[in-house]
Amino acid sequence: MSMVDDGTERGNEAVDEPGWEVDPNDESGAAVVAAVGRQIKTWREAAGLRAGELGSMLGYGEDLIYKVEGGSRIPRPEFMDAVDVAVGAGGKLAAMKPDISEVRYPKKIRELAKLEAAAVEVLAYGSSSVHGLLQTTEYARALFSMRQPAYPQEEIERGVAARMARQAIFERSPAPTLGFVLEEVVLRRPLGGKMVLRRQLEHLLLVGELRNVTLQVMPMGLEEHAGIDGEIQVLKFKDGSAVGRSEGAFGGRPVSDPKQVRILDLRCGMIRAQALTPRESTAFIEHVLGET
Repeated sequence: MSMVDDGTERGNEAVDEPGWEVDPNDESGAAVVAAVGRQIKTWREAAGLRAGELGSMLGYGEDLIYKVEGGSRIPRPEFMDAVDVAVGAGGKLAAMKPDISEVRYPKKIRELAKLEAAAVEVLAYGSSSVHGLLQTTEYARALFSMRQPAYPQEEIERGVAARMARQAIFERSPAPTLGFVLEEVVLRRPLGGKMVLRRQLEHLLLVGELRNVTLQVMPMGLEEHAGIDGEIQVLKFKDGSAVGRSEGAFGGRPVSDPKQVRILDLRCGMIRAQALTPRESTAFIEHVLGET
């Protein structure tokens, strides 16, 4: 018995691939997966292979092949590479990897990632954990593992992968302006254990060195706090439009009406004014790291 990189056990016999199930409520994503599945079946049959034979060649069970071909299982990129070679598709199936690279993530995460990818400025305040764009893999996995009812392991890994994929925003050129405010308690709460927290704090210090990133800490000793209603996020785009969401405003729903976004933007401004300066925040994070 061995372990694949997402923690799923894989035996010596043909087994089911540690991939992702299709969300039946995600119509657009399901359509993409179904189309890819039909192509795989067409190439398999053209190669004169039964599903079980193809599965044996790839090291997976017959049931997995039927799931992929039937559009109920999202194949991993390495599966697409292997099946392309096995059926002699000459790269045509492997070329479909970009088509499935996005739909493997939950629909709402894909939509958020698209907004973040288009934003020229992101302002975010969080009160219970480090913002997703700033999380390490270990920290994100710890958060997903704590959710109740408990997530299956493959859903935990799916969530972690989606969160890490969003961090491509740091590689964009031109770089967007990113501003984050974190609560002091978030920096001290050892979610996942002290070593996970230490590595998360170290990561924050590295990210904070980026010229387009501003990190600020909201100290616990304040007598006034504009973010008392919960997390806020505002994304601004180059055409002048913006979207925002806050736990404590407009029913927690995303909003794009300029008047509503303006309220959230002003609230973010107040939070940033009340928080420690970026220089003070860096020193504070270094101090907490030294105590951890």
